[in-house]
Formats: sequence, C-alpha cells, structure tokens
Amino acid sequence: MSEPGLTSTAPSLRVGLLPTCLVDLFRPEVGFASVDLLEKGGATVSVPPGLTCCGQPAYNAGNRPAAQALARQVIEALEGFDYVVAPSGSCAGMLRAHYPDLLSDDPSWHRRAVALSARTFELVSFLVDVLHLEGLETSFARKVVYHDSCSSLREMKVHAQPRQLLAQVEGLELRDLPRPEACCGFGGTFCVKYPDISTRMVSDKVADVVASGADVLLAGDLGCLLNIAGRLSRLGHTIEVRHVAEVLAGRLASPGLGSSGDASGS
Repeated sequence: MSEPGLTSTAPSLRVGLLPTCLVDLFRPEVGFASVDLLEKGGATVSVPPGLTCCGQPAYNAGNRPAAQALARQVIEALEGFDYVVAPSGSCAGMLRAHYPDLLSDDPSWHRRAVALSARTFELVSFLVDVLHLEGLETSFARKVVYHDSCSSLREMKVHAQPRQLLAQVEGLELRDLPRPEACCGFGGTFCVKYPDISTRMVSDKVADVVASGADVLLAGDLGCLLNIAGRLSRLGHTIEVRHVAEVLAGRLASPGLGSSGDASGS
C-alpha cells in the first residue's frame, strides 16, 4: 500500500527486483532504497532465489556461451513477475536490449527472452512511467548534479524521469552538467581493457562535475558512480557521491561512495 502523501495510479504489481552484482557487493543500501520506493508506489517486491549476474561482463568480453547460461538463469528466476526492475540502466539494458539477440539461436528461449525484455525497466523509469509516483515526502537541501549513464540514456531512454522525481525532493537544487551525454569512461570491461582512455574520460567528467558547483553527484548506475567517486577522491575533491535511489528514499545514513567511511573504498 502507498504511504500517506504518496500516490500511484497503478494497481498493485508483482515486481521482481534484480539488485545487480555491484549493489549486492558494494552498496546494499541501494537495493533497500529501491524496495522502499517500489513499495511506496504500491508494488509488491521480491528478490527471487536463483538470481545471478545478468551476464553483461561475459557478453562484453565476447564469451557468448557463458552469457547465455547466465541469461537463462536470470529468465527462469524472474519470468513469473509482472515486471522486472533494476536500479541500473546497464543491467536493465542487458535484459531488455540484448537478451533476445543473445538467445536467438533457440526459439523457445528467444520467446522467453523477448517476453521478459518487454517487462524490464530501469528503476526511476518504472517509478515514473509505470507507477506514476508522486508526492515524495523527503528532503535533501543540497546542490546536486545528475550523471546520465550511457545505458540508461541510450538503451533505456531514461533522462527526464530522474529529474522529475528529484524535483519532488524538498530543498534540492538540481544543476546541469555542460556535457550530460558524455560517458564517464567506466563501460564495464572497457575501463579494464583501455585504462588510459578510461582515465581521461572520467577526468573530463570529474572536471564537469566540479565546474557545476554542486556538492553532490547522483546517478542511477553504481558502476558509473564508483568510477567517478574513485577519481574524485584521488584528485582530492570532497563532492559527495550517491545513487539517486538513496536520496529519493531518504536512506542517507551511510556515507557517500568513495568517502573515508565508505566500505567500497576509492
């Protein structure tokens, strides 16, 4: 049920949450914040047993058999839900944009992949486009800049949705990056294969974040956030870095990513 002050025009929906490997290992608070927000929107949320990595690292590395095996496990775990939601445009994009092609050599699995793809959403997109979440009663009196991850922006078509939700947060001042479409240089295996190029890209992103005058950086993909937070820390900047779900859900007890008190380090 929705809490007082929060409204949703959608009926109760069964949502399977794909928390992602990075959230599970480095920032479980993002998963809890995601559940909070989905339940406030009226959804019933479960993290089913049997979930694994979505297979994106293997897929990007060209290991198609390993990626296919992981995709089948994810489909089996999640296909019984009305919707699948991930607090990551990257992982959601893997399910939506790549699973059908990845499993195209088997008609049965291809049909299942297509069906799951159609029901898969990135978190903030689902909150806005499906649950129509309004009236968030949370405050965050800070100057904030938002980073659009490549997968969220290009594969999942997420841009206006996080800004629409952040506009509901009392006291929050949202500023723009001069090049919001620019990649941060993470790109999963890209940053490992091409470290010099990746470092230059994240350094340019950090310069844009600093130039914005914001004291907090938000995004919807933990990979991007860890990458940018690490570079900010190494360059001596004190800008706080968080997943957008933490601010929207008011889960702010944990220190920002890359800070001295953050378990993920820098």
